[in-house]
Amino acid sequence: MPGKTALVFAGLGNPGAKYAQNRHNVGFMAADAIARRHSFSPWSKKFQGLISEGTLGGEKIILIKPQTFMNLSGQSVGEALRFYKLDLSALTVFYDEIDLAEGKLRIKTGGGAGGHNGIRSIDGHVGNAYRRVRIGVGHPGVKEMVQHHVLGDFAKADREWLDPLLDAIADNAAMIVKGDESGFMNKAALAVQGKAGAEPEKPAQKQAPKQQSHVRQARPQQTPAKLPETGPMAAMLKKLFGNKD
Repeated sequence: MPGKTALVFAGLGNPGAKYAQNRHNVGFMAADAIARRHSFSPWSKKFQGLISEGTLGGEKIILIKPQTFMNLSGQSVGEALRFYKLDLSALTVFYDEIDLAEGKLRIKTGGGAGGHNGIRSIDGHVGNAYRRVRIGVGHPGVKEMVQHHVLGDFAKADREWLDPLLDAIADNAAMIVKGDESGFMNKAALAVQGKAGAEPEKPAQKQAPKQQSHVRQARPQQTPAKLPETGPMAAMLKKLFGNKD
């Protein structure tokens, strides 16, 4: 019998091998990592998705990966919430976020969809007052390239930050259950420190002598003006300053 005994963790993505390594599927990857790490039940078909059950922090968790394709994620998530008679505070959604640098992770409750079709679908079906775990996949720089970017596979080099991040999500998922969101974000940040989203270190530059400002460095060094030694001007200067020879 369904009852208020569970929390729902939904990882978003597109079904099928073609999309498995896409940036858009990082929500699926997070759900898989949690299921593996905590020995959840094998995945089975339910609620137009795949579900796996287990416990985190003493709470029963229903992991769900909607199989409706991203744009219809709300159909699957809504069906699960209705079946278990859960309100939105019981729902946590893991998904890719282009407005965060690669490897960054943020948690928030509520807010807009930010152009994410999976989130827009869930908002439309159940409302928006649920917890979102936004996993940064970076922005391609131009709007026209966004779809190509998110539907592209993670590069080999991305695994340097992606694998530690997924491990951190799996290892510390119980912190979300217990409401320690800042602690969870801190663990994720530590896991990818120096591996993503960091500015490359610049080689040390030689210091300008006497720490001159860049403005002064930019100007050509001026040589003192040479005073005339003969002629009317020289005579006038001698009268003013006297002959110091």
